[in-house]
Amino acid sequence: MFYYLLKYVVLGPLLRLMFRPRIEGLEHVPESGAAIVAGNHLSFSDHFLMPAIIKRRITFLAKAEYFTGPGIKGRLTAAFFRSAGQIPVDRSGKEAGRAAIREGLGVLTKGELLGIYPEGTRSHDGRLYKGKVGVAAMALKAQVPVIPCAMIGTFEAQPPGQKVPSFRRVSIRFGAPLDFSRYAGMENEKAVLRAVTDEIMYAILGLSGQEYVDKYAAVVKAEEAERAAAASRRKFPRLPLS
Repeated sequence: MFYYLLKYVVLGPLLRLMFRPRIEGLEHVPESGAAIVAGNHLSFSDHFLMPAIIKRRITFLAKAEYFTGPGIKGRLTAAFFRSAGQIPVDRSGKEAGRAAIREGLGVLTKGELLGIYPEGTRSHDGRLYKGKVGVAAMALKAQVPVIPCAMIGTFEAQPPGQKVPSFRRVSIRFGAPLDFSRYAGMENEKAVLRAVTDEIMYAILGLSGQEYVDKYAAVVKAEEAERAAAASRRKFPRLPLS
């Protein structure tokens, strides 16, 4: 009940007012049956804007940190995400990928829509990064179509570090469903998973027009942080102790 209250009464109208979204290809989202909506991830607002414009309920896999924050704010945030139908996924450790796949398959076996960001994290610079193969594993195991989706303009409306989004018109584009039935029974083949994931990312790229980076976003973030730290050490070297 709270999900639909947010969608139609509270958040939905507010988001439509703030972003005035142009929506293209919504007819590609099936009216019934299990499917995966795979999109780029540019802003915290993406979590709520896409569900607000899709007619059906869609469940997203959300990072566990949204559900484990300290204090009253943390508890309220966790309650909000759970009420909005989001599923916490721990992204750390060797079991993280398997846990995400299990949760996603649980949604799909119910015949529902699953939303996922194959990049695994928000883009920190507006570019599109290499996708993780979990989306391919779920699509092949559940034998469901993947609908590519591109959020356009949400990075400028709410870039990293900006808590409150700006009033700015954005676009949301959905592409034709991708059918991977030709790979039936091959969900454990690493080369197949990589090929399927790359095809999904290429479809998202075609919709979004972003610059593509053939590296994982988390890796690039870590590399940039290390370079910044090294530059800081060169600029402010430690003085020898006397």
